[in-house]
Amino acid sequence: MFDRLFRRRRDTRAATEFFVKIVGQARDPAFYRDLGVPDTLDGRFDMVVLHVFLVMHRLKGQGATATDWSRQLYETMIDNFEKSLMEQGVGDSGISRRVKTMVRGMAGRIQAYDRALAPGADEALLEVALDNNVYGTAPDTDRAHLAAMTAYVRRAVAGLAEQPLESLLAGQVHFGPIHVRGAPDARME
Repeated sequence: MFDRLFRRRRDTRAATEFFVKIVGQARDPAFYRDLGVPDTLDGRFDMVVLHVFLVMHRLKGQGATATDWSRQLYETMIDNFEKSLMEQGVGDSGISRRVKTMVRGMAGRIQAYDRALAPGADEALLEVALDNNVYGTAPDTDRAHLAAMTAYVRRAVAGLAEQPLESLLAGQVHFGPIHVRGAPDARME
């Protein structure tokens, strides 16, 4: 019984540390400064969801351990969003409603990204999904920013596919560079 309790705490801590690494990539200033992602709560939310999705996409179909790790990562993200709402002063009665709204939003985004990255999917689907979500609150989406973000996501998917599953399951993640036309190469691993 104690083994299960301690293993669960250890797994929760590992998932939290992994989530923090992913959030670090999602908060890279190059996305906001150079790629025009709105530097707002919505923009940051969308970048976290996108990067968690990228890892979950890599883990998909990789066995029971990967499925469990993916589930823990998703639950950690939801817990983190709930804590953020509490820190913002949202009352207990409002948290549940907002978390449900966020979960529905995440599910829609994940479905859109999953369809866009499916084998044989129309190349434009990813750009549409990113435009609707990452740039959804931007007054005008710069087409160059959208193209650069689309290319970044495709590079991240390819890079994560090359990363050994064992390293991901050990909490290591490398998304690769963020290429910004006309700016120094920004790298975050």
